[in-house]
Amino acid sequence: MFGRWLGSIGNKGATGATHGSALAGIAVPESAGVLSCRVLDPFNEAVRQAEFVVTDVSGRKIVSGETDPYGNVLATVPAGEYRLAVTAEGFTPFHGSASITEGEHAGPGDVTLQASAPPQLPDPGEWEIEPMHSQIGFTARHIGMARIHGRFNTFAGAVRIADRMENSAMHVIIDAASIDTNVRMRDDHLRSGDFLDVGRYPTLEFYSDRFVHRGGTRWGVSGALTLHGVSRTVTLDTQYLGLGNGLEGETRAACRATTELHREDFTLTWQTMLARGIAAVGSSISIDMDIQIVPKG
Repeated sequence: MFGRWLGSIGNKGATGATHGSALAGIAVPESAGVLSCRVLDPFNEAVRQAEFVVTDVSGRKIVSGETDPYGNVLATVPAGEYRLAVTAEGFTPFHGSASITEGEHAGPGDVTLQASAPPQLPDPGEWEIEPMHSQIGFTARHIGMARIHGRFNTFAGAVRIADRMENSAMHVIIDAASIDTNVRMRDDHLRSGDFLDVGRYPTLEFYSDRFVHRGGTRWGVSGALTLHGVSRTVTLDTQYLGLGNGLEGETRAACRATTELHREDFTLTWQTMLARGIAAVGSSISIDMDIQIVPKG
């Protein structure tokens, strides 16, 4: 929609909103101008949902957001000097500058992001979760507005890395009684028959059945989660962070993973209603994991 004038980025002739230019339909305050550019990949295709941040010369963030479906960045900012940073999954970051004049538009022109080398995958073999540097946390909605954060303190897991990463497998087991929200009375309730019922269902277990590469460092790990005696298929949206070495020189691989669970899917249906029909506990639970694995043994 801004294609007519994005091609002339950096031209500072009669481009002001008050001069009948392509900016005439955009409300730009008298003391401001427009910073714009188009973000492309090495094949000259638009990079959608690339993240951008505009900062002033002191490093203070002025505006941030994502590119539109056509790869465009568009921001109305006060006249002045700015820095623009653009990042996208699978590409090296871009850093540029722009000088914005009142009533005009400027920018770095077309920004072409270069593909970044994917991080090295773990060697094939048997790996295990290292619990001291890993965390399995969750977030639940409380009384319709607040959020409650918690974690499971005790868990273990094994990962078999195949020659072809897509054929790898993972098994994780979690001690249900280790749930911890930092409030003892609430944790006791969560362990009771109203929720996890840890006496009958002492563990949560996840067995993967598919590793799917989604591009760049993103993977989808799907499998069966057994919770409260019920098994459902879930998919972990996973970002692989690469390989590194610990303090003793040991090899480590790391990832972050998220998913969302619905309590009713696992017959966790306890609920009480507050005034105006507001539920005390939300129906969905967000799961967030930071995992490090090391070679087994």
